Amino acid sequence: MSFITLHASNLNGLQFRKRAAAKHLIERYYHQLTEGCGNDSCSNAWCSSSRGSHRLDNNAAAVKALELYKINAKLCDPHPSKKGTTMNHCVRDDFKDVNYLTEEKVYEILHICGEKEDYSPLIRVIGRVFSSAEGLVQSFRRSKPPTKEELKSLQSKDEDKDEDEEEAAACSAAAMEEDSPGSSSRLDGAASGDNDVGKLGPDEVSVDIDAVRRVYQRLLSNDKIEAAFLNALVYLSPNVECDLTYHNVYSRDPNYLNLFVVVMENSNLHSPDYLEIALPQFCRAMSKLPLPALAKLARLWSHYSAEQIHRIMETFQQLITYKVVSNEFNSRNLVNDDDAVVAATKCLKIVYYANVMGGEVDTEHNEEEDEEPIPESSELTLQELLGEERRNKKGPRVDPLETELTIRTSDSRRPLIPFQEFVNEPLNEVLEMDKDYTFFKVETENKFSFMTCPFILNAVTKNLGLYYDNRIRMYSERRITVLYSLVQGQQLNPYLRLKVRRDHIIDDALVRLEMIAMENPADLKKQLYVEFEGEQGVDEGGVSKEFFQLVVEEIFNPDIGMFAYDERTKMFWFNPSSFENEGQFTLIGIVLGLAIYNNCILDVHFPMVVYRKLMGKKGTFRDLADSNPVLYQSLKELLEYEGSVEEDMMITFQISQTDLFGNPLMYDLRENGDQIPVTNENRKEFVAQYAEYMLNKSVEKQFKAFRRGFHMVTNESPLKYLFRPEEIELLICGSRNLDFQALEETTEYDGGYSRDSRIIKEFWETLHSFAEEQKRLFLQFTTGTDRAPVGGLGKLKMIIAKNGPDTDRLPTSHTCFNVLLLPEYDTKEKLRERLLKAILYAKGFGML
Repeated sequence: MSFITLHASNLNGLQFRKRAAAKHLIERYYHQLTEGCGNDSCSNAWCSSSRGSHRLDNNAAAVKALELYKINAKLCDPHPSKKGTTMNHCVRDDFKDVNYLTEEKVYEILHICGEKEDYSPLIRVIGRVFSSAEGLVQSFRRSKPPTKEELKSLQSKDEDKDEDEEEAAACSAAAMEEDSPGSSSRLDGAASGDNDVGKLGPDEVSVDIDAVRRVYQRLLSNDKIEAAFLNALVYLSPNVECDLTYHNVYSRDPNYLNLFVVVMENSNLHSPDYLEIALPQFCRAMSKLPLPALAKLARLWSHYSAEQIHRIMETFQQLITYKVVSNEFNSRNLVNDDDAVVAATKCLKIVYYANVMGGEVDTEHNEEEDEEPIPESSELTLQELLGEERRNKKGPRVDPLETELTIRTSDSRRPLIPFQEFVNEPLNEVLEMDKDYTFFKVETENKFSFMTCPFILNAVTKNLGLYYDNRIRMYSERRITVLYSLVQGQQLNPYLRLKVRRDHIIDDALVRLEMIAMENPADLKKQLYVEFEGEQGVDEGGVSKEFFQLVVEEIFNPDIGMFAYDERTKMFWFNPSSFENEGQFTLIGIVLGLAIYNNCILDVHFPMVVYRKLMGKKGTFRDLADSNPVLYQSLKELLEYEGSVEEDMMITFQISQTDLFGNPLMYDLRENGDQIPVTNENRKEFVAQYAEYMLNKSVEKQFKAFRRGFHMVTNESPLKYLFRPEEIELLICGSRNLDFQALEETTEYDGGYSRDSRIIKEFWETLHSFAEEQKRLFLQFTTGTDRAPVGGLGKLKMIIAKNGPDTDRLPTSHTCFNVLLLPEYDTKEKLRERLLKAILYAKGFGML
């Protein structure tokens, strides 16, 4: 800290003469230490002209000058060559009276330095201001400069400083303030004028951001000046972190946020020079900001352009990636313990929410919560039996910043930059998800979980976290059942057992699930165990996969009439005229929830609006684009029509729909809608209400029942917290992109086979030659589903095992474990013929 700025708040009680004398002496000591007296033969040890002296930097010289003043050390007489230079001239050239910056002041100093071709004064000013929280907070204000009271409140108070030292520093600051041209009028004007900061909106800051950007653009082209920004940030960040952690500085002065705004406008923050020390320290300081400050920063950045948001996002991503690739993280050295990565991720969360708010957001069309709460189990949970309160009893957590901003990720229709930009793949590769999940559930302050920042995780990593959550919940329910069977003599039933007949799968399954949902919904959270009557398959996962496949085929059969199928979109939608009761749709929701809960992929084809509705958002006009593109195009043309809608189209607020049997049904979008014409003025209302009816009102009963069943299984899961609607679809349906090359690279071999075996090479040549439908049949035969898991086929751990020598027997599989049992056929032709027959006629579980 420069002696010019030390403890300026103590000047008020001192006499003018004492201040002037102190100022004069301290300045002489300072210039003697930094510039010398000009006499090459000087013998004063405290003069830089002396041969034995050690050159001090500005800060060290300031401290030493105060010490010399206190002991009344020797002062040199100015050398004749120096006598023509006045003290005030030196002060003006070095701008030692500049304690905060404006755009005009920067350009003034830059111009003077340019004329002398010496930029050291500007470098010293930048170093002084940008290393001082007080100076940076007051710089580049859109309003008038701060009052003396504001400056005083921002001064750090050091109780251990010697009183004489404080008075001396104060004298110097006061004297220089009085002697510098215009300084008195500047502060007086600020004190007497109205402060515009108080008139700013709650989401605004008092920084002139455009001015900051212009200044950075002018200065960062000079390497030496850029180094001054870097060094200042290294000095600034620890002090800021201390202020926020221990001194609660933001609550005293919300303008403290200004320094973060100013620093983040530096477009070089992600350069290698900053990544080692400066940026990690600054991120740690920023992560200490209180919640209101984080929200204010997010709201500010939400007004930035997509390019500016991308730059800030890239700054934090670069730091995370740099730290991840430059360290070796493993189960013993967790990335969760790296302060820089954790702090940068917390900062990235601010940018993430700014990105959501800055894009297209729909905060209004929210689905109503279920009127009746989902029934809870009458049994005590394991935690309650042990005398502990059940965690997440009311469902998954909500991010505090999300609550503060009153916005959800699901509100986003289109962010400023794609959500995929926030995923950091190197981090996902080194993250130990089992440990991270533990930190997520325990919620301690000492351990950070990246699951609290799900935007940085890819779908594969989040799916693994969801898998751990589901399995632990299953294990917990199993222990409770065992405990009750021992204490109360109840029949042991640790699984959700479904015994079904293949020919009556819907009746058997739905009746059983309905009974469970009514009697004890907690049983739905047990591990599913399916048995086909009369078949010998033991369910280790494969039987459940086929069960879900058969159930989906039956439920979505258009002949049943529960869902309508659109040939153009290849999508299913709820049938408004269905004869099935609400209970049937509830059970369909249970099936979808069970599929996610048991990590099974379903071949369902819903438009994205269904998953948005499951996440709590109603369908709107733009959702018709994929659910009903013909209607969407018609309504869009209506909105864009340049002629008279009323005269040319003759449409009213009454619409016509067709039921299951082709009968027309009339519906009034407004009361007496058939008498209200659609005009150019009310066509937006017509379109909005048309979409509201098609996507919400017409299927309200069916969808509410469906959602209720889905939440019976997933209500305590972090599903909604971790995943966006498009990721929910990926969880349920799997990936439609089948990359068999990736499957070949990750497949393992057993029983004597290896990657170089003849038949293995012939097998892959044969499989790659199959048509798309044949490849899907092979996946169905081997894994129990024809879809790729989250992350693609490369994430599918398939094993090909040797099943004896050449034979006429067909290949077989264990779908529970994705194992293909392949005999060592003599020829490639026989391999192809046997494999095709196996995948075309495979059905059921039994002995061959």
